[in-house]
Amino acid sequence: MQVISTLLPVALGIVMLGLGLSLTVTDFKRVAVYPRATLVALVCQVLLLPAACFGLILLFDPPPALAVGMMLLAASPGGSTANLFSHLYGGDVALNVTLTAVNSILAVVTLPLVVNFALDYFMAAEGAVGLQFGKSLQVFAIILVPVAIGMLVRWKRPGFADRMTRPVRITSIAVLLLALAAAVLQEVEHVAEYVAEIGALTLVFNVLSLAVGYFAPRLVRIERKQAIATAMEVGIHNATLAIAIALSPTLLDNSRMAVPSLTYGLWMFLTAAGAGYLMRRAIRSGPPSAPTVS
Repeated sequence: MQVISTLLPVALGIVMLGLGLSLTVTDFKRVAVYPRATLVALVCQVLLLPAACFGLILLFDPPPALAVGMMLLAASPGGSTANLFSHLYGGDVALNVTLTAVNSILAVVTLPLVVNFALDYFMAAEGAVGLQFGKSLQVFAIILVPVAIGMLVRWKRPGFADRMTRPVRITSIAVLLLALAAAVLQEVEHVAEYVAEIGALTLVFNVLSLAVGYFAPRLVRIERKQAIATAMEVGIHNATLAIAIALSPTLLDNSRMAVPSLTYGLWMFLTAAGAGYLMRRAIRSGPPSAPTVS
């Protein structure tokens, strides 16, 4: 567990630093360019997904710690991987970057609220303690400090930031894989049991997240490229953040709460690729997209 608790914050810090290296103040200002698309995506991410996840938990009835882990996952923002999938399948990557930036800021407030609700609802009888003010400050530091450092570097040294983006991404993936491998080895005797308990729930939630992210924008006549971007942003959560919060000795310190995010991480690459293929095919074969409604 010591290896995991050391590697995961390092991996997450590098991931968030890499995100910051790719962001500028303009990415936040772009909300004014895509006001309607941004609002729909944020409503899906912040309100609809936690509500849908809660409903699925009541339906599937997993053990309390796994239920809290599911809500933690639902409250986690999209990650930079969403930008990559959006690019691969014809989404509006500029919108993805804006959504990732805004979601990361909002998660500082929304994530502790959702997690504390889940702990109170599912584990109050076990005396679980929520993310109180001091722990919420740690979430703030985990998410925003590396991003702010990365943005500062890009502002002061844009050429250096461009050169570092790829090495930072590769390093973050390598450290993350090491951390996840250590997490799996820590619970290797129970992996099959955990997947059996939560695998179907995480798969359904993953598919539902992608579907909501795509069809909600289309219902309000937002063009398909932006709907693809929203689907990837809403459907690909920052599982690294959720796992780090679950395993951190100073935050939740519960390995079972990390299992939903670990399982979801295995599903989401397959389902995102499948959904991306279908959405890109719809663009090629369907009628012209509706005009962009900003």
